[in-house]
Amino acid sequence: MMRIAPAAATAALLLSACGPKALTLPEQSIDRAATCGVVAATQARAATPDIQQPLPFTAQLGILHYALIVGAEGEEFSADAAAAVNQRMSELQEEITGGEWQPLVPACANAFPATQRTEVTLPADTFEAQLACDELGDFISTALQSQEAEYASQLGDYRDVARNLDESLGATMPARVGMDLEAQQKVRRTALAEAAKLGPPVAVMRQCVERYG
Repeated sequence: MMRIAPAAATAALLLSACGPKALTLPEQSIDRAATCGVVAATQARAATPDIQQPLPFTAQLGILHYALIVGAEGEEFSADAAAAVNQRMSELQEEITGGEWQPLVPACANAFPATQRTEVTLPADTFEAQLACDELGDFISTALQSQEAEYASQLGDYRDVARNLDESLGATMPARVGMDLEAQQKVRRTALAEAAKLGPPVAVMRQCVERYG
């Protein structure tokens, strides 16, 4: 058996210590979603030949989906929870990109199966479908407001959906919910939570654009 000299063993340990750090998915919901969001962003960036170019729109919405999922954990959507995911992504980015993030790709797929759906179906009820499209489109447009120039075509389509739904929802909302503004906001938060659970936002909004665009 070949013996390894102490000096060589020490050098090997130092080299291994300098390698990328092994990563695991956190148990806490916000940290887990933020970790997977960073992994998705890193994977998308690695697949983009020109680092100066923005990420593909589908990839960008895939990253945003993790914040949507956590925001939708309750019956009503929590904007605070979604914002917390985005904040943690910023805090965790350096640690994850400098570590062995690749094994987390399948781990994130298993942890968040909604991100892997290839087909989505809007709610059967017309009012619920319209409200889901309106709220999800508005959330995405607001989240990507600073990147309007890069995604002007897609965000423009979403705003067309919102404009087309204004009259319909303006008539049906009071009939279904009443005139109380807080009750209407609660229904809207519930609709956004349901929309987030349907599947990838880009796939959901594709259905919205086809139906209401």
